[in-house]
Amino acid sequence: MHSIPFYKPSIGEAEINEVVDCLRTGWLTTGPKAKQFETEFARYIRHTHGVAVNSCTAALHLALEAVGLKAGQTVVVPTMTFAATAEVVRYFGATPLLVDCRAADLNLDVADVDRRIEAALARGEEVTAIIPVHYGGQIGDIAGVTALAERYDLKIIEDAAHCCPAYYRDDAGSPWKTVGTEAEISCFSFYANKTITTGEGGMACTESQEHADRMRIMSLHGISRDAWKRYTAEGSWRYEIIAPGYKYNLPDTAAAIGLHQLRKADRLHEKRTQWARLYSEYLSEVDELILPKEMPNRIHSWHLYSVRLRLDRLSVDRAEVISEMKSAGIGTSVHWMPLHMHPYYRHMFGYEPSDCPCSATLYPELLSLPLYPDMTSDEVEYVCRTLKKIIGRSRLAVRGAGVSAAEQKEAIIPR
Repeated sequence: MHSIPFYKPSIGEAEINEVVDCLRTGWLTTGPKAKQFETEFARYIRHTHGVAVNSCTAALHLALEAVGLKAGQTVVVPTMTFAATAEVVRYFGATPLLVDCRAADLNLDVADVDRRIEAALARGEEVTAIIPVHYGGQIGDIAGVTALAERYDLKIIEDAAHCCPAYYRDDAGSPWKTVGTEAEISCFSFYANKTITTGEGGMACTESQEHADRMRIMSLHGISRDAWKRYTAEGSWRYEIIAPGYKYNLPDTAAAIGLHQLRKADRLHEKRTQWARLYSEYLSEVDELILPKEMPNRIHSWHLYSVRLRLDRLSVDRAEVISEMKSAGIGTSVHWMPLHMHPYYRHMFGYEPSDCPCSATLYPELLSLPLYPDMTSDEVEYVCRTLKKIIGRSRLAVRGAGVSAAEQKEAIIPR
């Protein structure tokens, strides 16, 4: 029986040897490898400064602190995202203004954002920032977000957790730009299932020296710059606390993994793209599925390959499909239940599913298939064959007696 997990990290001897080297040096917490990782990642992502932290959640929190978010203010957050994007807003006692997605790429709908900001301002809210999230690794409507930011004087903090690497351009004649180009601060994740990993980890990137300094200080208890050097030959025992900070620093043991993940990031991206295209090739003629597509003037990171089940054409729901895939040895996932449908946001802010109708409608249809660099073409083919088999059975149940014996055999028997 096949065993295909939803995700498996691509870890090689280079990462292992770097961690061993780190252990042998005796420097396990934030130190020279973390600093090297910051420098190399910022260069790769075409930013001036990088601040390595222990999660993308930490990066988002530090970014909002750096731009001065205050209690009672409002921040625009897409409802189609993971918990972290909105919860960091709540850390400040600020309010997330949840906005709908567009069906084409599941990224935030700029027109919906515009309407909701106007309504928030009419209620007397102070809307100060926007956090676009690039679903699955495809950069959203940056031109639209930038226009909104200029119109309403918003700080842009990009949640780029899925985007290493990802690129966009304004039109076919314009140069390619990396994720975060228009943001005050862009935040990345190196969690175990991300495009590159440190196990747990994140990075905040910015062009602002002031923001970088503030985030670095606040990432380690709010103590003075280069606190990690206190136990080195050039360091000093003396330090000063300048603000009540956090414990968000990335240890060298994690950075050691990240250094070599980063050096093969382009190769890992090529493999992800290869498998995403193979998925699309195998599933292109399945009418009961809507497949993800790379939008014009975008280079997708393919962190996720999320299909949509056309449930009106099937006699099974998503839970049954997931269960049958699991029985066949295939791991799947769902990205995500929209935030406005979760109990906390419904009870705290009074959201109803109908408040973001596109997200609420698409949520029951979403199914993320396994996608990682070390997959094989045979494994991709098996996932597709299994999914088509499940759909074929449920399709027959819908059509009933009108299906020919040949069609039944084609749908039920895997090739």
